[in-house]
Formats: sequence, C-alpha cells, structure tokens
Amino acid sequence: MFRLVSLFVIFCCAVLTLAAPLDKRVTHTGRGTWYDPSGSEGNCGYWDSDNSPVVAIGIGRYNANNGGNCNQWVQITNTANGKVAYGKTRDSCESCGESDLDMSPELFQQLASLATGEIKISWHFEAMGWSP
Repeated sequence: MFRLVSLFVIFCCAVLTLAAPLDKRVTHTGRGTWYDPSGSEGNCGYWDSDNSPVVAIGIGRYNANNGGNCNQWVQITNTANGKVAYGKTRDSCESCGESDLDMSPELFQQLASLATGEIKISWHFEAMGWSP
C-alpha cells in the first residue's frame, strides 16, 4: 500500500512539473505613443501628471482583466534603439490595440524624443507588487 501511494505521489509531482510553464512572462509587441495624463482621472482611479512614469494599456486588455493590471509595472523596450524604461499601469487607452501602450511624456522620453510620436515597442508586465 505504501509503495502504491508513493508511486501515485511521484506521478502527480511529475505531471505538475511538466504542466507548469517555464516562463509565465508574456512579451507583447506593438506601438508606443504618448499622452498627457494630467487633468483627468485615469481608469484606475488616480490623478497623475505628465511627469509621472505611467502607461495606459489598450482598452481591450484592460476590460478583459477588469482593470486587474492597475498599478502593475511594465518593462518597455524601444525595439529600434534598445532603450528600456519602466511604467506603472494607471489607465486604459481607447485608440490602442491590445499590444499597444500610451505613455506619459516623462516615460516616452526615456525611450525616444516626443517629436517621434510613435515607436515600435516590446513590453511585458512585471510581477504584481514589483517596483523598480
């Protein structure tokens, strides 16, 4: 009996190990733009300034998660020059696709000149509770 239970436990552990994803982080690619978050309350319920490193995620992604990514940090890379910046999710973006980000001027300028207007980016959410 003990042998049977031991084999069952080993089998269950093996199945769980194989089923677990190796990397839970999903990298998204899309376009990065900028907006001025000052003067209005974001969908996450905060008032931010254009000097805050904040992002608005696509409304489809925001709604799919019922705003569950609010206050979650994202790592953003400008794919053209390799520059990396971190922004905090504070709003949704109506004109953004699901893999696009709209950034505050402070954040966008860490990746490119505001005059650029739009850049190609890759990005991923950091773990909840993580902060740069």
